[in-house]
Amino acid sequence: MDETSDEPPTSAVLLDNCHFSQVIFNNVDKFYVPGGDITCYYTLTQNIVPRGKDWVGIFRVGWKTTREYYTFMWAPLPSDARSDTAVQQQIQFKAYYLPKDDEYYQFCYVDQDGVVRGASVPFQFRAETEDDILVVTTQGEVEEVELQNKNLRKENEELKANCASLEKQNINLEKELNKMQELQNSLESLRSNTEKLELELNSLKKENKQLKELDDCREAELHQLKEQIQNVTSDKERLETRLKTALDHMDQLQSQVLNYEKEVENLSLMDRDKTEQLESLKEENRQLRAIGTQQQQNHDLMKELEEQKRLFQILQAKKNEANEENQKRREDELLRHLAQAEEVSSFSVASQAQAPIPSPEVGRFLFGNPYCAAGAKLGAGAADLVSIRKCPTCDEVFPEDSETSQYEAPVQSHVLKCPVCSEIFEKSNKQVFDDHVFCHGLE
Repeated sequence: MDETSDEPPTSAVLLDNCHFSQVIFNNVDKFYVPGGDITCYYTLTQNIVPRGKDWVGIFRVGWKTTREYYTFMWAPLPSDARSDTAVQQQIQFKAYYLPKDDEYYQFCYVDQDGVVRGASVPFQFRAETEDDILVVTTQGEVEEVELQNKNLRKENEELKANCASLEKQNINLEKELNKMQELQNSLESLRSNTEKLELELNSLKKENKQLKELDDCREAELHQLKEQIQNVTSDKERLETRLKTALDHMDQLQSQVLNYEKEVENLSLMDRDKTEQLESLKEENRQLRAIGTQQQQNHDLMKELEEQKRLFQILQAKKNEANEENQKRREDELLRHLAQAEEVSSFSVASQAQAPIPSPEVGRFLFGNPYCAAGAKLGAGAADLVSIRKCPTCDEVFPEDSETSQYEAPVQSHVLKCPVCSEIFEKSNKQVFDDHVFCHGLE
């Protein structure tokens, strides 16, 4: 039915809310011949402002909403945009989109909000009949027809006047309807406000009831508070008398406290003097204790030093005795070896007297050196004495071919040497060594 794919804007607004007087359709025939295009003429009054989505539709008589259109065409915008004058417009409907039945239809102008702004008189789509063809045969009939036409024109003018008055009445009715609508809206708002007020009133009633209950409770509490106040007042009076007595007693106590404070101050001064004296005595006592401790330490050290000296003298005497014994033993060994050397020497002289005289190339002496053998044996005896190397502390024996450093290293590991006087102490007497070094520090 629609010659375009776009659907026009429609609404479910009923006829009571439409404004049919803003667009007036002109030259609408009673019927249109099927199969031909028709042109719709209408006038836009100054009460409407045309917009781009306004449209003109063909509706079957008896429609209820703008959604019940049969076909429609978009309404062109007028070239003259002034809204204070009426504008004539026209639209052509193609035959293909027109209805094919003989029901009554009418044109309706609908704005882009879907509200009807004007409607035409009903018309039909049907072919001409013989009743619609007027055949004039006589002059009297012509005059009669003219008279009928004249009467029809008068009736038409009267109908137009009635239509204009009806349009005015319609405008007035629309204004009244708008007022009624406003009043209805106001009534609705008043109803909603009334409902809200009723709800508030109910809530206030509930609050009032609760407040009354609270008031009753408060009255009972107030009565209790009054009794408590009376009790408190009596207690206050009793306490005031006790307070007065206590204040008098406190004045006496304050005077006593002042006397006590003076005595305490005097005692504090005395105590301060005593404290200072006690501190000085403590300091002197501490110094005396330190001196006594130092003296006691020095006395103990002197005792230990004397004991160490005595032990050292004893050890020194033992060492001297040992050295003397070793010296004697060495001298005895040397004499014994010398005696053996003399015996050997005498034996060698006798043997050389019987031997042949060697060539001068053998040596400087003709019969050799008579002391060579004795000297050799004496050297051997000295070598034997030297080869006897034994650590005096751990009795460790060192081989004959060992170096002196190899012998001295373990011997020195068993002794402690004073760094001041180079005195030697055994390592087992480390306390004696420490005391000895400490005595050097006291000098």
